[in-house]
Amino acid sequence: MTPENRSSAIAAAILLAVFGVGAFYLPTIMLAVGNLSPIAAGIFGAMFVAAFFLVFWLRGRSQKRRARDGSKPR
Repeated sequence: MTPENRSSAIAAAILLAVFGVGAFYLPTIMLAVGNLSPIAAGIFGAMFVAAFFLVFWLRGRSQKRRARDGSKPR
């Protein structure tokens, strides 16, 4: 495993762990927010799921840009 691949794997593992913990507590948070407003709870849940994909999409774009520019990926 090259250092570039290792750093990418570590970053992905950290992101997955953070989102995994967030997903574990998501129902509790949504119930708490749902006491204030059911619509806000739905929006919060949708934003959490969208953030998961957004982070990996942005990371992929960043790595693609670095590869195109010829610089070393992180």
